[in-house]
Amino acid sequence: MTNSALLVMDVQRDIVALVDDGSGYLPRLRGAIDGARAAGVPVIHVVLGLRPGDPGVGPRNKAMGAIVRAGLCTEGTPGAAIHDAVAPRRGEVVVTKRRGSAFSGSDLDLVLRARGIDSLVLTGIATSGVVLSTLWHAADLDFGLTVLADGCLDRDPEVHRMLTGKLFPRCADVVTVEEWVGAVAPL
Repeated sequence: MTNSALLVMDVQRDIVALVDDGSGYLPRLRGAIDGARAAGVPVIHVVLGLRPGDPGVGPRNKAMGAIVRAGLCTEGTPGAAIHDAVAPRRGEVVVTKRRGSAFSGSDLDLVLRARGIDSLVLTGIATSGVVLSTLWHAADLDFGLTVLADGCLDRDPEVHRMLTGKLFPRCADVVTVEEWVGAVAPL
């Protein structure tokens, strides 16, 4: 039997403001979080935390450089905070990462291993960013993986469809929030 955790990644005010298309993403994600809590599945929040003018981002890193230049997800700013719609409860772990993957520059692996977690349920913004990066990193670390397709969001709907429909199923179960919540709901 697996010991799972739900990862809610990069659902921060700055990122939601850029990507949320009004499709009901936040309420749907909140349903996954509520379902996990009801089933006793730990919810772990992952945030991108950059230092002002981040000296750790080199000039060749296009994606992270654009985030730094835009002043997004800078530690201590209101935009770097987790969006109120999916805010962590007291006692829930919040992990700060420094790059794309939830494992990059964070203590996520340590937190998971200390809790005996061997299976991850991935959600977050963006499908082509943190979700993709974390999926491959977690697969290399031998975690069991599930992706909640509608618990992820991307600026480009076609990229989202390609990743969740074709690429992610190669190493993860890809299901909807409703399907997953129905499978983990207490009897």
